[in-house]
Amino acid sequence: MAYNLCFSPSSLYQPLCNSILSSRDPKPRYFNFSSGLTSFQLQSRTSLQITRVSLQDQIAQEATQEQDANVQYPDGKRRTYSSKSYAWVNPNSPRASQLKKRSYDTRYSSLVKVAEALDSSNPSDEDVCNILSGLGGRILEQDAVVIINNMSNPETALLALRYFTERLTFDRESIIYNVTIKVFRKCKDLDGAEKLFEEMLQRGVKPDNATFSTILSCARMSNLPNKAVEWFEKMPSFGLSPDDVTYSAMIDAYGRAGNVEKALSLYDHARTEKWRIDAVTFSTLIKIYGMSGNFDGCLNVYEEMKAVGAKPNMVTYNTLLDAMGRAKRPWQAKKIYKEMIGNGFTPTFGTYAALLRAYGRARYGEDALVVYREMKEKGIGLTEVLYNTLLAMCADLGYVNEAIEIFEDMRSSGTNPDSWTFSSLITIFSCSGEVYKAENMLNQMLEAGFEPNIFVLTSLIQCYGKAQRTDDVVRTLNRLLELGITPDGRFCGCLLNVMTQTPRNELGKLAECIEKANSKLGFVVKLLIAEKGTEGNFKKEAAELFDCIGSDVRKAFCNCLIDLCVNLDMLERACDLLDLGLTLEIYTDLQSKSSNQWSLHLKSLSSGAALTALHVWINELSKAVESGENLPPLLGINTGHGKHKYSDKGLAAVFESHLKELNAPFHEAPDKVGWFLTTKIAAEPWLESRKSNVGAV
Repeated sequence: MAYNLCFSPSSLYQPLCNSILSSRDPKPRYFNFSSGLTSFQLQSRTSLQITRVSLQDQIAQEATQEQDANVQYPDGKRRTYSSKSYAWVNPNSPRASQLKKRSYDTRYSSLVKVAEALDSSNPSDEDVCNILSGLGGRILEQDAVVIINNMSNPETALLALRYFTERLTFDRESIIYNVTIKVFRKCKDLDGAEKLFEEMLQRGVKPDNATFSTILSCARMSNLPNKAVEWFEKMPSFGLSPDDVTYSAMIDAYGRAGNVEKALSLYDHARTEKWRIDAVTFSTLIKIYGMSGNFDGCLNVYEEMKAVGAKPNMVTYNTLLDAMGRAKRPWQAKKIYKEMIGNGFTPTFGTYAALLRAYGRARYGEDALVVYREMKEKGIGLTEVLYNTLLAMCADLGYVNEAIEIFEDMRSSGTNPDSWTFSSLITIFSCSGEVYKAENMLNQMLEAGFEPNIFVLTSLIQCYGKAQRTDDVVRTLNRLLELGITPDGRFCGCLLNVMTQTPRNELGKLAECIEKANSKLGFVVKLLIAEKGTEGNFKKEAAELFDCIGSDVRKAFCNCLIDLCVNLDMLERACDLLDLGLTLEIYTDLQSKSSNQWSLHLKSLSSGAALTALHVWINELSKAVESGENLPPLLGINTGHGKHKYSDKGLAAVFESHLKELNAPFHEAPDKVGWFLTTKIAAEPWLESRKSNVGAV
């Protein structure tokens, strides 16, 4: 095939080339070829462009720039060769092979080999001089630039720099310093780069934009964004104005340095000026929006990135997946992951970790387990945090067998369980009522050197309550107080819940426990289980209790207190508590009315509170019929179709049996799960028949 010979100061021109260019430059060219590495002298009025190494290559692609693209010219501008810079040579010519040997590609390859020899040599003046002396006495400026630009050993690069600066006179000495700084960047040695910069100043060498962009990118690659900002803000003092590439890179640096306002300001300006922004900077912007909680902003940046033709990389995808996890938007994480796979990317550990966090936090149990098993199949290990994320999810979803499998895998992998690991497992066994396993896990926790925290002790109290081991509940409360832990609302709510499962003759023990944990709640509980005569005080004290507790536990407290009333056959007090809950808006939207249907909505209530609400609603329906008010064609009760995560029995099952006991004409709707419906025609005679028995719940 033909050889294309690029005209450059190092190119070897032949008469054929001269004849081609004769029309543009009639004056002769003079060549002087030395032995070994070819050098030359060139005299011409033709403006020939000297090959330089560019230092303003894209910061996001520092390690992967093509050597042939790294060109910088004496005037500081970059150009590309036009097709007119090449001459076609007949491959059948007897001189073709000779021309090929003398082409600049061959010379460049020889200089690269010199760079490799310097990288592997001892960092001594003698060794470096021995290697470079092989270049002969006529070393060109661009030869020095090419050699150092291809080096990766900063120690020998410094010695080579001194060798060249002592022997050559540079047109622009900043270029040889810039490529040497680039060697420090390859090694992420910002200290070395900064020291070399100081040497430049001491020698009177003026830094240029390429100098600063190289040091800036070195700081970024070294994960020192504050240093990048520091160097960026020095540029004006040297009379330099950053170019678009540098400005775009600083969006990333300012963002990672914590100056979000500046980063976003530069981003807005970048969009206006249509700067080219790299994938690393887009990833930082996604992270900035994610950390500030603006998750829609994350998605907008991602869409803008694709719109301008910037290709997302693994960092972009992993950052976006992590943001969607914190946003609790697992469905969007699934969509982004699907796009990533469709674009040919292979998931990394970071990808799987982000997916596990996203699915685990949102309790997408099946999806999280699929990711976990895929990681195991590929031999990708999990961290302690990821194991704990999975176990916490299993505890919330009631995945007992899966939790045991994950825990055994955690131990076999050599990852040591921490207090949160044991806490999740104790919760799982406690909620399942497996007292022995819960206690065994507690013992393992103590042997590992961890003291039980309030979450562990709360779970144990729940476990002992289910097993009706009241004395163990009392002992656990005392242990909590001995550890100096202050009972919180969740702990007190658990004690209340245990009371709803405890025989009447042991309620006094638990009332004492509750009073130790929360004196106001203990007082209300004692009024509730006391003999009659305290009705007025009870409602007043209950109202004061709800006023002084957190909104996150008010419904749980009210539900448990109503359940306790129902268990003790105190229907009137249960109704008082339900009315108080409606007044204080602890319960909202329990009833709805339309021209076609009146409904009772019970999904957020405990079984006792739901039965009490049913009693009140049926009484209101009876009064409506008595007063002559027309009922709508349909009456409905919505219990929801869910069930307790550690039980097969949900509210719908409780109501199904209770409605049968009442002989109520409500039947489960086959096409509406969780709904019990009846018609006006069936309801009215049943309500009439209840006049003599309005006290039934």
